[in-house]
Amino acid sequence: MHSEARASTGLKIGAVAGLLFLHLPILLIFLYAFTTEERTYQFPPPGLTTEWFAVAWHREDIWPPLYLSLKVAAVSTALAMILGTLIAAAMARSRFFGREQIALLIILPIALPGVITGMSLRSAFAVMDIPFSTFTIVLGHATFCIVIVYNNAVARFRRLSGAVFEASADLGANGFQTLRYVLLPNLGSALLAGGMLAFALSFDEVIVTTFTAGQQSTLPIWMLNELVRPRQRPVTNVVAIVVFATTFVPILLAYYLTRGGSETAGGGK
Repeated sequence: MHSEARASTGLKIGAVAGLLFLHLPILLIFLYAFTTEERTYQFPPPGLTTEWFAVAWHREDIWPPLYLSLKVAAVSTALAMILGTLIAAAMARSRFFGREQIALLIILPIALPGVITGMSLRSAFAVMDIPFSTFTIVLGHATFCIVIVYNNAVARFRRLSGAVFEASADLGANGFQTLRYVLLPNLGSALLAGGMLAFALSFDEVIVTTFTAGQQSTLPIWMLNELVRPRQRPVTNVVAIVVFATTFVPILLAYYLTRGGSETAGGGK
């Protein structure tokens, strides 16, 4: 009994240590958003203030990267929702030679290191003489956003019985009616979860964006550039809180939407 108690206590201590290791750096980001010291990250902070939130609000150089990140995430997610769902439908409802190999190729972009994806996209854009723009960033983000939506959609497709579609046709429904009244209600939560995950990962993507943005700057890239400057460093932490909230909320909602099933996927990035 004593050994079991000791093991239980040891497991609890290990779990707490693991959680602290994972989340203490995030807590430090929040702490240094309120420090009165603007040049260093000395611990403990010499004082606490909320002035940096007002400073960040009035920094004109923050807003263009924020708008660009939101635009890229929204367009990438919309593109992923359409293409990812279509690919999932084809893969789940069809049987053909090489299907498993094609499925592997579909999920490969999210398994590859981001630097490999970024380098390959940059080379492709150079070969096709495509200038760097918002369009190239969207294409780069869509490579993994499509996989995220696909993983969620294909899992839900496989849980649907083909008899449902046959029954819909037997009752006189056409293709559009089947899509609206049968397919979308069953796919809704999975697609919403996949879309929110795709938006969150696109919004804070750095590596692929670095290779595809050219002279543009999304919010995460702006944050990296700001960290090398010795002044107003707490402003970067304030922006980090915004990024944290923008990505954490969709991921949390996606988790609660699909926690009862196995269709949430796509954390590889």
